[in-house]
Amino acid sequence: MTDFDKRPGDEPGEGVRDVFVSRSDIARLAGVRRPAVTNWERRHPDYPEPVAGESGDTEPERFRAREVLAWLSRRTVPATALRPGEPTGTTYGDRFRAGLTGGTAGGLLKTVERLTGPDMDRLRGPMSPPRYLEWLLHLVFLRLAEPDAWPATVEGFHSADREFDFPEKHFPRRQVGELKEFLDSSPAASPAESRRAFEHVLTRLRDADAGEGGEYYTPPSVSRVMAGALSAVRPGARQLHDPYCRSGELLTAYLDAVAAPGKPAPPQVSGRVPQPRALRLARMNVRLHGADDARLATGPVLPALDPADPPGAFDLVITNPPFGGRVPADVPPPAYWTYGPARRTEFDWLQYAVSRLRPGGRAAVLMPSGAAFTAGAARTIRTSLVGAGALECVMALPAGLFERTAIKTQIWFLRAPGAPEREVLFVAGEGLGHSVSRTRRALSDDDVTRLVAEYASWSGAGEGGRVPAGTPGLSRAVAPAQIAAHGHALDPSLYVRAAPSAASGAGDPAAVRDRLARLGEEIETLHARARAADSAVAEQLRRYGL
Repeated sequence: MTDFDKRPGDEPGEGVRDVFVSRSDIARLAGVRRPAVTNWERRHPDYPEPVAGESGDTEPERFRAREVLAWLSRRTVPATALRPGEPTGTTYGDRFRAGLTGGTAGGLLKTVERLTGPDMDRLRGPMSPPRYLEWLLHLVFLRLAEPDAWPATVEGFHSADREFDFPEKHFPRRQVGELKEFLDSSPAASPAESRRAFEHVLTRLRDADAGEGGEYYTPPSVSRVMAGALSAVRPGARQLHDPYCRSGELLTAYLDAVAAPGKPAPPQVSGRVPQPRALRLARMNVRLHGADDARLATGPVLPALDPADPPGAFDLVITNPPFGGRVPADVPPPAYWTYGPARRTEFDWLQYAVSRLRPGGRAAVLMPSGAAFTAGAARTIRTSLVGAGALECVMALPAGLFERTAIKTQIWFLRAPGAPEREVLFVAGEGLGHSVSRTRRALSDDDVTRLVAEYASWSGAGEGGRVPAGTPGLSRAVAPAQIAAHGHALDPSLYVRAAPSAASGAGDPAAVRDRLARLGEEIETLHARARAADSAVAEQLRRYGL
């Protein structure tokens, strides 16, 4: 394991291990005033203990630098106190370590921002943007994960003992050599910065892929909701699995979610992905997030074509599978279609995810919003999932979260069947989020926290034998009988209505705009259901030759 495999707060490298610092040193290296160090020491019981200094020291007590670094790495510099050039999320530990090692906090991140932004067109030459970004991603990974082999990177790409495959057999020597020089001059100042740099390049590569019709990668804010919710209700999980892990973004989101409060990561992390290229990306991604022993491999495009992994094998399943297609009619129904025929691909993946859960296990599956109300086999499956107590929550998300499409999606949270039937939580999150471009939206940190808290609170109430109240205007727990009365439609807008408040009077422009926006969402949903009903009627008429 290298220094950059570790989470913020882990021990730094060998060069820091035996260094001792005074309070004045700590203030200077962390970029704060001297009294701030004293305040930290007085106010926080977990602040490192001092050790006796040498005789003659003006400050008789000193501190082990590695312990100070671990403590400072858990404290983020407020946005108002950031230095010019420091990215959001910089910790006092980033500054402290940079000062000890002679680096600059944020140096690597600033370099990759240049290499993927203003300097990209000049450096890539005839290379396409995705090809250039994939090479840069591999170089950043090698710089962080294999520091001993880094000096010989350009000459040693084809060494037989390399663990990771490279983008192609023949590499563009001039461009790779130039990129290596840039990265040589910008060492990472901290483990957190190294991951941010890698994720920045990976995000740009995902966007470039999407622009050329590639994968629909899971947006970061959606990944954080899915992972945060599972980590909140299923602590101590040992087996984490993504049967369609794309670039590993959901696996790494879960690893980050459990690392933030200091929870242990699952000892077994696994995933499947159909394409070798995506497998390379996922392997690099999860390794830099601490899952050195993750078992990632190629897998089926559809589980119905070639089911992988044994039933009941995992504590947690988290996935964003492909949807919108159909399972070929000549494929025999697999054993895990226990809830109904699943010729639509999203319901094939959904039932597969449930079937792979251990008793007490949980799953989070990203689904198209139409899955909540389409008729036919989809209704049969929804009915069976509710009846078996396997469906816990349907969480609607805003449109426009994905690159190149305004499709509306939902997160379906499920559990292994066998639990007593109980209410289903519906969360109407369509109105959350903010615009990040003319066509894209994203969930804010507060939005992510709210959505995770809704599911966690509902789960905690149920385990404590309480009736979950829900949040007016955002969530509501609904009994199975009421769901049946709606024909087992699972659209949250059917069950959650905006809550009246003192600020919702007709004279309040903000309240009027909010109400109109919600009405627009409901009208759009009703139109979609009407189109689905018209299509179903037309199909029946065609069967009778009308």
